[in-house]
Amino acid sequence: MTRYLLAGGGTAGHVNPLLAVADRILAREPDAVILVLGTAEGLESRLVPARGFDLLVVARLPFPRRPNSSAVRFPAQFARLVEEIRALIREHHIDVVVGFGGYVSAPAYLAARRERVAIAIHEANARPGMANRLGARLTRFVGTAFRSARLPHARFVGMPLRREIESLDRPGERGEALDFFGLSPSRPTLLVTGGSQGARHINDTVNAAAATIIGAGWQILHVTGERSPLPPTGLAHYLLVPYCDRMDLALAAADLAVARAGAATVSEFSALGVPAVYVPLAIGNGEQRLNARDVVDAGGALIVENAEFTPRWILDHLVPLLEDRARIAGMAARTLPVGVLDGADRMVDLVEDALASTVGLST
Repeated sequence: MTRYLLAGGGTAGHVNPLLAVADRILAREPDAVILVLGTAEGLESRLVPARGFDLLVVARLPFPRRPNSSAVRFPAQFARLVEEIRALIREHHIDVVVGFGGYVSAPAYLAARRERVAIAIHEANARPGMANRLGARLTRFVGTAFRSARLPHARFVGMPLRREIESLDRPGERGEALDFFGLSPSRPTLLVTGGSQGARHINDTVNAAAATIIGAGWQILHVTGERSPLPPTGLAHYLLVPYCDRMDLALAAADLAVARAGAATVSEFSALGVPAVYVPLAIGNGEQRLNARDVVDAGGALIVENAEFTPRWILDHLVPLLEDRARIAGMAARTLPVGVLDGADRMVDLVEDALASTVGLST
């Protein structure tokens, strides 16, 4: 019986692949013990127990970004956190630590190294975060969601996907999807989504240009996000939903998408062959633009800067694309080779390699 400690959290980009890997480990090894290391503030505090896994909670300790009093206190706090995680590893007889980035992963990697426990890492973004850049120097078992990600010992494994996405038969389930949303089978569907939280700029721009898109012969399935709702417009062929708990069916209905370029979004669209126009979030360290780079370079997607995505851009660039169905079909075909559906299996293979080898105990 193997005992796993999966470390990561804070955002859905860390928690969802963690849960996909946890589910796949149990599918392969039903008697495995899986514990998750996280914080009380992150999404993991809700999603991990809801999935039936035990969450070990430690303090949220962000890396200081500027010299201040927090930076002065940080080294001692970080050292105490590493020792706390070492104690948890010993208490629960952990065999392997699997990290997904985020605040808890960096101290977990150091704790595992000092306890001589195997380490495996998954990096979800094309531009790796600080925690995984550290961890990749402590193990040879490093999986990336994007081929363009640069980390020591990186192995492309793809994104561990939710089971309902991994098993989705888009052509076979298209009819069910159209019925579910009340969409017309005689019109192609533009899916618009800014992720679970929504994207106000995308929402407002598409909303302002909705009549133009519909006039090009399309219908719009617009998932606004609960934080950025839009009032009903009364336009035919324009469906506004604040939240969608059947994104698998939304993807089955989609012929083209307009979306942010979060790692999970790009990975799911690419794995399923959904061509897209990506509007990267214009904050952070630019990782969203990099996330879309592989599929854009392959010809399966377009990218437009947030400030340039306006109703005029839709008229000048998106509408001509919507009117060229052959071009969209070609984009879909070029999208599929970029993504992978078996990222969860590939990542669990990597974890098994870490367990089977002493290489994970030293560099």
